[in-house]
Amino acid sequence: MKKVTAIRSGKRGKRVNIFLNEKFAFSLEAEVALKEGLKAEKAISEDEIEALKKADLFQRCLNAAFRLLSYRPRSQAELRQRLQQRGFDGDNVAAVLARLKERGLVDDLAFAQFWKDNRQSFRPRSQWLTRLELRQKGVPEEIIDRVAAQVDDEDCAYRAAVSKARRLSTADYEGFSRRLGEHLKRRGFGYGVIKPTVERVWQERGVECNK
Repeated sequence: MKKVTAIRSGKRGKRVNIFLNEKFAFSLEAEVALKEGLKAEKAISEDEIEALKKADLFQRCLNAAFRLLSYRPRSQAELRQRLQQRGFDGDNVAAVLARLKERGLVDDLAFAQFWKDNRQSFRPRSQWLTRLELRQKGVPEEIIDRVAAQVDDEDCAYRAAVSKARRLSTADYEGFSRRLGEHLKRRGFGYGVIKPTVERVWQERGVECNK
């Protein structure tokens, strides 16, 4: 058995340094030390030390996941990849994902819905491109099918075209059609949707100019 002789805060206060028998032994996330009731003069075994280190690694992985989710929602596959890239092992990543799913913080259906709604609100794109992006995020196909089916290509193409057309100064139809068509193509729309959309926006533009 060893004795905890000191617990000192690290530079940023998020971790604490543990001293056993007057010598630095290891560091822990402050919340782990608090949760485990670690305090000075407490006797501690090698098995308990090992358990503390495992708890610390899990907490570090969990905190990293919280930071990633603080920026935006993420799919389970995306979060797994990012945590593994940060050096966390598969067991801890799996345990963290299970914890987050229990709390409702990782939900592929909710993520897919968020991704689709966000894209359609600010940068409308086709059902095909929506599917591709969700697939790249590792969302299961059955969820992709369910969410992407909500995308109306004609409506999205029209909204994307109207937004772009406001910034086009081209006066001739050929130049207008080419530039707007290229824009819609980059958003994943096919010719069957692009052609009538461009014609509709051009006609509406002419009506507005003649008012």
